[in-house]
Amino acid sequence: MSAYSDLTAITRAEGGTGSKACIARGFGGASQTYDSASRLQKAMGDTMLAHLPENLKPATILDLGCGTGWFTRKLASQYPNAAITGADLAPGMLEQAKASSSETIRWLNADAEQLPVRDNSTDLIFSNLMIQWSTRPELVLAECQRILKPGGILAISTLLAGTLEELKQAWAYADPGRPHVNRFTHHTDWKRLTGQQLPGSTVETATLALPYDSPMALNRELKHLGAVFKGEERRRTITAPGRFKAMCAAYPKQGNGEIIASYHAGWLYWSKPSNYDFQ
Repeated sequence: MSAYSDLTAITRAEGGTGSKACIARGFGGASQTYDSASRLQKAMGDTMLAHLPENLKPATILDLGCGTGWFTRKLASQYPNAAITGADLAPGMLEQAKASSSETIRWLNADAEQLPVRDNSTDLIFSNLMIQWSTRPELVLAECQRILKPGGILAISTLLAGTLEELKQAWAYADPGRPHVNRFTHHTDWKRLTGQQLPGSTVETATLALPYDSPMALNRELKHLGAVFKGEERRRTITAPGRFKAMCAAYPKQGNGEIIASYHAGWLYWSKPSNYDFQ
């Protein structure tokens, strides 16, 4: 196996986001509203598309964590001669994707940590804002290593620690000791993991700030995305209106009354060497 055992505890602790069944239900339930709320997801995916080599001519493409198929369809348009598969853990997302897409695209309900895909079979893996929901990202990276052809391209985006920090702090004031915001891996741990497991990979990071009319609008967008807090420590009952009101009051406001939500974004790019030996 690749030498990532020393990082497993770190990625589990920093990136814990709840069970796979919870994640699949949450995103599947948001399949009808996801596209209308996914401005961050679209921006980060477009950044990855623009980064792909201009002369790339993949014969096989996997959109890993394809959701509603927004970028699966973009990839199909950009590479019309490629055989394209969109894979996702949530059956509800795949139903929405299939209903909105060409019959030439194949859809696969699969766990990114155990993909039913042959070794050395894929020219391009595109994965937009999926891996942060995995408690074992090292397994996802290992699967990408395994199925990529020599010379194949891997492009992954993720969210890192510090994402939604304003919301986290507002909830800490309103409901002390009770987490309400998903935890994500710190960028130094992400760079260590990817550098160790994918030698020669490139990691780029940036902080994206999105405006909202109010904390209520931010909360609504997260619900429409299916990206509400998924940790095992979450409350099992509806949050009391008084706590939510206190959170809204504690959230820092701009001069015009709007709020800003910060997202710490990371992009990973890697080309599998022609002589790559996965162990």
